[in-house]
Amino acid sequence: MLPYLEIKKPWQEALSNVITDPKELWALLDLDPLLLDKAYAIIQRFPLKVPRSFVARMQKGNPQDPLLRQVLPLHEELDHVLGYGHDPLLENAVNPLPGLLHKYHGRILVTLTSACGVHCRYCFRRHFPYEKNNPGREGWQKIFDYIRGDPNINEVILSGGDPLSVSDQLLKTFTDELILIPQVTRLRIHTRLLIVLPERVTDEFLKWLMQLPLQVVIVFHVNHPNEINAEVIQALQRLRQCHLTLLNQSVLLKGVNDDATTLIRLSETLFAHGVLPYYLHTLDKVQGAAHFEVDLTHARALHARLCAKLPGYLVPRLVCEQPRKLAKTLL
Repeated sequence: MLPYLEIKKPWQEALSNVITDPKELWALLDLDPLLLDKAYAIIQRFPLKVPRSFVARMQKGNPQDPLLRQVLPLHEELDHVLGYGHDPLLENAVNPLPGLLHKYHGRILVTLTSACGVHCRYCFRRHFPYEKNNPGREGWQKIFDYIRGDPNINEVILSGGDPLSVSDQLLKTFTDELILIPQVTRLRIHTRLLIVLPERVTDEFLKWLMQLPLQVVIVFHVNHPNEINAEVIQALQRLRQCHLTLLNQSVLLKGVNDDATTLIRLSETLFAHGVLPYYLHTLDKVQGAAHFEVDLTHARALHARLCAKLPGYLVPRLVCEQPRKLAKTLL
């Protein structure tokens, strides 16, 4: 019998053709070559990765473009900042099996893959030991046994990496086994891929979602309204037809979205296309990302302005995540 050969879909081709060389990014956006200083030293620690369609939404010649700032390697990443570490949420302590994190009551997080569609420079898992957390299909059974061993677990969160960077067939294979566990009633998918690469919403993907006998929640990661272009809107429209719950969580980032006008426009834009603003996170203190930190006093003032300007259902909860806490901390 011939080995199974997966035919690459357009989204997979786009994912394999991302920008990884700073020189190419600089050339496409007409950036000052001086910004290249130390870029190659920086990406030795955390590689550059950004889809071309996401770059197309950025303003040429503007190093302060809010989408560019999220992916641009800057020399500040090399600074060692007190209070910032490689495991800011102490996830190593809640990682009982490869590919499984159990932080909160009633739900577990499964890292299906280490791959992402884009490398955000503020990523709290930029130092995560993915090499130790790739369960592979042979490790799934241990994860399923772990769920069966704790009757309180009724929700599985797919994360990573980005869980949607794997094929539809692999997702289906995983959930075909998961749905055999009666106590699991909800599946939550955390993804940024559908935003930076909206062509990932394929007919096959939608068919998988619609056939799942579980409540499905998709949590997007959008930080700025400029991320939502016509292609993203079309993808969201298709997802809404599946009658899913669509939420968004943002990270408050200096120089990206740390002003009320941007955050208000983000909430309005998300809701106009069927996504409910859910969380506004303060920065997780991961080494290499300190230049994104927004002062807590300023963060609270921004949130107060959102409360004053928006209806309550459009105001994301301002939160931080703290190690060993059993829930996110409301700020």
